Amino acid sequence: MKKLFVFLIAFIATYVVIAQGDIEKGKEKAVACIACHGIDGNSPVDAFPKIAGQNAKYSLKQLLDIKSQARTSPIMLGIISSLNNEDLENLSAYFESQTISKGSAKKDANIDLGRSIYKAGKKGEMVSCMSCHGPSGKGIPSAGFPSLYSQHAKYTIQQLKYFRQTSINLKKGTNELSRSNDYEGMMVDVAKTLTDEEIQAVAEYIAGLN
Repeated sequence: MKKLFVFLIAFIATYVVIAQGDIEKGKEKAVACIACHGIDGNSPVDAFPKIAGQNAKYSLKQLLDIKSQARTSPIMLGIISSLNNEDLENLSAYFESQTISKGSAKKDANIDLGRSIYKAGKKGEMVSCMSCHGPSGKGIPSAGFPSLYSQHAKYTIQQLKYFRQTSINLKKGTNELSRSNDYEGMMVDVAKTLTDEEIQAVAEYIAGLN
Protein backbone atom coordinates (compact mmCIF):
# COMPACT_ATOMS: atom_id res chain seq x y z
CA MET A 1 0.00 0.00 0.00
CA LYS A 2 2.88 2.36 0.83
CA LYS A 3 4.44 1.68 -2.58
CA LEU A 4 1.14 2.46 -4.32
CA PHE A 5 0.78 5.72 -2.37
CA VAL A 6 4.28 6.83 -3.38
CA PHE A 7 3.49 5.93 -6.99
CA LEU A 8 0.29 7.99 -6.99
CA ILE A 9 2.04 11.03 -5.52
CA ALA A 10 4.82 10.77 -8.09
CA PHE A 11 2.33 10.37 -10.91
CA ILE A 12 0.31 13.41 -9.89
CA ALA A 13 3.47 15.47 -9.46
CA THR A 14 4.85 14.60 -12.90
CA TYR A 15 1.70 14.50 -14.99
CA VAL A 16 2.05 17.57 -17.20
CA VAL A 17 -0.82 17.23 -19.67
CA ILE A 18 -3.55 19.52 -18.39
CA ALA A 19 -6.82 19.98 -20.24
CA GLN A 20 -8.42 23.42 -20.02
CA GLY A 21 -10.57 23.46 -23.11
CA ASP A 22 -13.55 25.46 -24.28
CA ILE A 23 -16.71 23.35 -24.10
CA GLU A 24 -18.64 25.25 -26.77
CA LYS A 25 -15.78 25.10 -29.24
CA GLY A 26 -15.39 21.43 -28.43
CA LYS A 27 -19.05 20.84 -29.21
CA GLU A 28 -18.50 22.27 -32.69
CA LYS A 29 -15.60 19.90 -33.34
CA ALA A 30 -17.51 16.94 -31.88
CA VAL A 31 -19.59 16.66 -35.06
CA ALA A 32 -16.77 14.53 -36.48
CA CYS A 33 -17.10 12.13 -33.52
CA ILE A 34 -20.83 11.41 -33.79
CA ALA A 35 -20.62 8.39 -36.11
CA CYS A 36 -18.66 6.30 -33.60
CA HIS A 37 -19.23 7.94 -30.22
CA GLY A 38 -22.71 9.40 -30.51
CA ILE A 39 -23.74 13.03 -30.31
CA ASP A 40 -23.11 13.22 -26.56
CA GLY A 41 -20.26 10.72 -26.28
CA ASN A 42 -22.47 7.72 -25.49
CA SER A 43 -21.47 5.36 -28.25
CA PRO A 44 -24.38 3.24 -29.53
CA VAL A 45 -21.88 0.63 -30.77
CA ASP A 46 -20.17 -1.40 -28.05
CA ALA A 47 -16.91 -1.73 -29.97
CA PHE A 48 -16.42 2.03 -29.58
CA PRO A 49 -16.00 3.54 -26.11
CA LYS A 50 -18.39 5.78 -24.30
CA ILE A 51 -16.46 8.99 -23.76
CA ALA A 52 -19.21 11.04 -22.10
CA GLY A 53 -18.10 12.15 -18.65
CA GLN A 54 -14.54 10.96 -19.17
CA ASN A 55 -12.09 13.21 -17.37
CA ALA A 56 -10.58 15.69 -19.81
CA LYS A 57 -7.00 15.12 -18.70
CA TYR A 58 -7.18 11.45 -19.65
CA SER A 59 -9.03 12.08 -22.91
CA LEU A 60 -6.52 14.71 -23.97
CA LYS A 61 -3.59 12.38 -23.31
CA GLN A 62 -5.19 9.65 -25.42
CA LEU A 63 -5.87 12.04 -28.29
CA LEU A 64 -2.31 13.35 -28.19
CA ASP A 65 -0.93 9.81 -28.01
CA ILE A 66 -3.02 8.75 -31.01
CA LYS A 67 -1.91 11.79 -32.97
CA SER A 68 1.76 11.08 -32.18
CA GLN A 69 1.09 7.36 -32.79
CA ALA A 70 2.18 6.41 -29.28
CA ARG A 71 -1.20 4.66 -29.27
CA THR A 72 -2.28 2.86 -32.44
CA SER A 73 -5.75 3.73 -33.72
CA PRO A 74 -5.88 4.18 -37.51
CA ILE A 75 -9.52 5.30 -37.54
CA MET A 76 -8.99 7.91 -34.86
CA LEU A 77 -5.72 9.09 -36.39
CA GLY A 78 -7.49 9.81 -39.65
CA ILE A 79 -10.16 11.84 -37.87
CA ILE A 80 -7.96 13.96 -35.61
CA SER A 81 -4.82 14.35 -37.72
CA SER A 82 -5.95 17.79 -38.93
CA LEU A 83 -6.86 19.03 -35.45
CA ASN A 84 -4.41 21.07 -33.39
CA ASN A 85 -3.78 20.66 -29.67
CA GLU A 86 -6.25 23.39 -28.77
CA ASP A 87 -8.96 21.57 -30.73
CA LEU A 88 -8.17 18.38 -28.83
CA GLU A 89 -8.34 20.21 -25.50
CA ASN A 90 -11.73 21.61 -26.46
CA LEU A 91 -13.03 18.19 -27.49
CA SER A 92 -11.84 16.70 -24.19
CA ALA A 93 -13.57 19.44 -22.22
CA TYR A 94 -16.81 19.01 -24.16
CA PHE A 95 -17.07 15.27 -23.64
CA GLU A 96 -16.14 15.61 -19.97
CA SER A 97 -19.18 17.89 -19.59
CA GLN A 98 -21.54 15.20 -20.88
CA THR A 99 -23.25 12.50 -18.79
CA ILE A 100 -22.48 8.86 -19.43
CA SER A 101 -25.43 6.52 -19.96
CA LYS A 102 -25.90 3.70 -17.48
CA GLY A 103 -24.36 0.40 -18.45
CA SER A 104 -25.19 -3.13 -17.40
CA ALA A 105 -23.51 -6.51 -17.20
CA LYS A 106 -24.75 -9.53 -19.11
CA LYS A 107 -27.07 -11.75 -17.10
CA ASP A 108 -24.69 -14.71 -17.37
CA ALA A 109 -21.58 -12.70 -16.44
CA ASN A 110 -19.31 -14.00 -13.67
CA ILE A 111 -19.80 -10.94 -11.49
CA ASP A 112 -18.23 -12.48 -8.39
CA LEU A 113 -14.98 -13.10 -10.25
CA GLY A 114 -15.05 -9.67 -11.84
CA ARG A 115 -15.70 -7.98 -8.49
CA SER A 116 -12.85 -9.89 -6.85
CA ILE A 117 -10.33 -8.88 -9.52
CA TYR A 118 -11.54 -5.28 -9.57
CA LYS A 119 -11.43 -4.81 -5.81
CA ALA A 120 -8.55 -7.05 -4.73
CA GLY A 121 -6.50 -7.90 -7.81
CA LYS A 122 -5.62 -11.38 -9.01
CA LYS A 123 -4.29 -13.50 -6.16
CA GLY A 124 -1.89 -10.82 -5.04
CA GLU A 125 -0.19 -10.67 -8.44
CA MET A 126 -1.26 -7.14 -9.28
CA VAL A 127 -2.55 -3.90 -7.89
CA SER A 128 -6.33 -3.92 -7.81
CA CYS A 129 -8.28 -1.96 -10.43
CA MET A 130 -9.94 -0.08 -7.59
CA SER A 131 -6.62 1.39 -6.47
CA CYS A 132 -6.44 3.69 -9.49
CA HIS A 133 -10.01 3.72 -10.78
CA GLY A 134 -11.84 4.00 -7.46
CA PRO A 135 -14.52 1.80 -5.84
CA SER A 136 -17.21 3.11 -8.21
CA GLY A 137 -14.96 3.14 -11.28
CA LYS A 138 -14.91 6.93 -11.65
CA GLY A 139 -11.13 7.17 -11.71
CA ILE A 140 -8.93 9.92 -10.30
CA PRO A 141 -9.35 12.96 -12.58
CA SER A 142 -6.58 14.97 -10.94
CA ALA A 143 -4.11 12.20 -11.72
CA GLY A 144 -5.48 11.48 -15.17
CA PHE A 145 -6.66 7.98 -14.21
CA PRO A 146 -9.70 7.27 -16.41
CA SER A 147 -13.27 6.70 -15.47
CA LEU A 148 -14.36 3.16 -16.33
CA TYR A 149 -17.83 2.78 -14.91
CA SER A 150 -20.69 1.89 -17.27
CA GLN A 151 -18.20 1.41 -20.10
CA HIS A 152 -19.11 -1.07 -22.83
CA ALA A 153 -17.72 -4.46 -21.81
CA LYS A 154 -16.69 -5.26 -25.37
CA TYR A 155 -14.48 -2.18 -25.55
CA THR A 156 -12.91 -2.82 -22.13
CA ILE A 157 -12.19 -6.42 -23.10
CA GLN A 158 -10.41 -5.34 -26.27
CA GLN A 159 -8.26 -2.76 -24.48
CA LEU A 160 -7.22 -5.22 -21.77
CA LYS A 161 -6.26 -7.70 -24.47
CA TYR A 162 -4.22 -5.03 -26.25
CA PHE A 163 -2.36 -4.28 -23.02
CA ARG A 164 -1.81 -8.02 -22.47
CA GLN A 165 -0.56 -8.40 -26.03
CA THR A 166 2.34 -6.05 -25.29
CA SER A 167 3.78 -8.65 -22.90
CA ILE A 168 3.08 -11.46 -25.36
CA ASN A 169 4.88 -9.58 -28.14
CA LEU A 170 7.93 -9.04 -25.93
CA LYS A 171 7.98 -12.69 -24.89
CA LYS A 172 7.44 -14.21 -28.34
CA GLY A 173 9.06 -11.59 -30.52
CA THR A 174 5.79 -10.96 -32.35
CA ASN A 175 4.36 -7.67 -33.53
CA GLU A 176 0.62 -8.09 -33.06
CA LEU A 177 -1.53 -5.02 -32.41
CA SER A 178 -1.03 -3.98 -28.80
CA ARG A 179 -1.18 -1.01 -26.48
CA SER A 180 1.46 0.37 -24.14
CA ASN A 181 0.74 4.07 -23.67
CA ASP A 182 -0.04 3.54 -19.99
CA TYR A 183 2.00 5.27 -17.29
CA GLU A 184 5.09 3.26 -16.28
CA GLY A 185 3.61 0.08 -17.78
CA MET A 186 1.00 -0.20 -15.04
CA MET A 187 -1.80 -1.54 -17.25
CA VAL A 188 0.54 -3.82 -19.18
CA ASP A 189 1.63 -5.29 -15.86
CA VAL A 190 -1.97 -5.62 -14.67
CA ALA A 191 -3.17 -7.35 -17.83
CA LYS A 192 -0.28 -9.69 -18.54
CA THR A 193 -1.49 -12.53 -16.30
CA LEU A 194 -5.23 -12.18 -16.92
CA THR A 195 -6.98 -14.99 -18.76
CA ASP A 196 -9.74 -14.37 -21.29
CA GLU A 197 -12.27 -15.51 -18.68
CA GLU A 198 -10.94 -13.05 -16.11
CA ILE A 199 -10.86 -10.20 -18.62
CA GLN A 200 -14.46 -10.92 -19.57
CA ALA A 201 -15.53 -11.05 -15.92
CA VAL A 202 -13.90 -7.78 -14.84
CA ALA A 203 -15.13 -5.99 -17.98
CA GLU A 204 -18.71 -7.05 -17.29
CA TYR A 205 -18.40 -5.98 -13.66
CA ILE A 206 -17.16 -2.57 -14.77
CA ALA A 207 -20.03 -2.25 -17.25
CA GLY A 208 -22.48 -2.69 -14.39
CA LEU A 209 -20.94 0.00 -12.18
CA ASN A 210 -23.18 3.06 -12.19
